[in-house]
Amino acid sequence: MKISPQQLQAKLEHGEVKILDVRTPAEFEEIHIAGSELMPLDRLDVERLKTDGIERVIVCRSGVRASKAQQQLQSADCELFEVLEGGVDAWAKAGLPVVRGKSTISLERQVRITAGFLVLIGVALGTWIHPRFYGLSAFVGAGLMFAGITDWCGMALLIARAPWNQRKTSCKIGN
Repeated sequence: MKISPQQLQAKLEHGEVKILDVRTPAEFEEIHIAGSELMPLDRLDVERLKTDGIERVIVCRSGVRASKAQQQLQSADCELFEVLEGGVDAWAKAGLPVVRGKSTISLERQVRITAGFLVLIGVALGTWIHPRFYGLSAFVGAGLMFAGITDWCGMALLIARAPWNQRKTSCKIGN
């Protein structure tokens, strides 16, 4: 189930829900909704969330990772979670209050930069060193196609764990 930014704002004003942010610590540090709890998707503690009985709205940048988190929770028989439609981007565009910190490159842009770099390196090495290096470009291209078809990107999972995306050591961050 999805909830609009305005509906979430109304629920927050009445103290009816809490916000669970499933982005990386670096993304969270850049911009988040005040009072959000950070729990990156790759560290989602389903058992704790399942047993505490608190209704939450799951947020990410655009809603994709939040929907994945909701699916994980639903498969564990936990139904107290909604997804913020459009994510933090939609929240900010609606003019609702956010906490801003140090700017960072989004995970999606990091994946595009890395994929482009690997394709370029594969072509250069294939041209000047040995044709087998063209395989690197083919592998990255296949990975991008797979990510587009399945909406699962292994490169994004790896990059999300990179040190520059792990600025905060705690998974519980208020304000």
